[in-house]
Amino acid sequence: MEKENKKISNGVKKALITGITGQDGSYLAELLLAKSYRVFGLERRSSTKNRTNIEKIEKNINFISGDLTDQHSLTRAIASAEPDEVYNLAAQSFVKESWEQPEYTGDVTGLGALRVLEAIRQVNPKIKYYQASSSEMFGRVQETPQSEKTPFYPRSPYGVAKLYAHWITVNYRESYNIFTCSGILFNHESERRGLEFVTRKITNAAAKIKLGLENKLYLGNLDAKRDWGYAPEYAEAMWMMLQREEPEDFVIATGEAHSVKDFVEAAFAVVDLDWKKYVEIDDCFKRPAEVYSLVGDASKAKTKLGWRPKVNFSELVKIMVEADLKKLKK
Repeated sequence: MEKENKKISNGVKKALITGITGQDGSYLAELLLAKSYRVFGLERRSSTKNRTNIEKIEKNINFISGDLTDQHSLTRAIASAEPDEVYNLAAQSFVKESWEQPEYTGDVTGLGALRVLEAIRQVNPKIKYYQASSSEMFGRVQETPQSEKTPFYPRSPYGVAKLYAHWITVNYRESYNIFTCSGILFNHESERRGLEFVTRKITNAAAKIKLGLENKLYLGNLDAKRDWGYAPEYAEAMWMMLQREEPEDFVIATGEAHSVKDFVEAAFAVVDLDWKKYVEIDDCFKRPAEVYSLVGDASKAKTKLGWRPKVNFSELVKIMVEADLKKLKK
């Protein structure tokens, strides 16, 4: 009986997620638990823990202390968890903040990926690795739409750091034969998106203005265009990449571009308000080097992964505004 139990235990897949308390990490953790994985979450030591996004599944997660800036802690975490798959979703992921803290952004977002890969190489090179790459690597776009073959031209310290992480992931695949995949994810949002991101800033402000809690929303460049999708669907794409026989990189996107102004209009329409009465431009929210338009070509993901976006732009905005209304009413 003891041998039988051990056999069953060994048949359970294990995954370690960095950034598990963030938007993407929380959706991925839910997905993996639903697929009967044993899920481990890397968590930095801090005086206050923010587990809001995972409070419903917190008891099912095995937390391991670690930090992307500390090689020893990452090696220890991977040796302890003995995962089949590692998903590196942790980063200093706020583009605007990357100009304020460029060195920190490079250390966490760029070199952090290297440290995770090096830990895998040292502990068990058979572990499969997923790297959260970003459409921000395309920056000053060289062609539209952007695919896996489009040249990169990052326009922020964040985009540059992500590009380093992307190429070091390719390098470890080719140098050490480690199963590594990068998902070049275009913007993906949800009700769990942080308030510092423009999409959630907009939906939260629309809800607050509707409820009489605020009367103005200050924004930067309304003309910037992005390809916005729904985060839970993008988390599924991450998992799909690591289930294939051969590792490859994939663009994950909807193929539709909408401006920040479009997002504002859609959000205020949900609460039946004229956005022009409440929105003002403040130059302090403009970037030193702007990325004007990003739109992805996910043809490869559709063909090889069978992945397709389901929630459209207007549905996404509605989900976010209604979630903010519900929270604020409480």
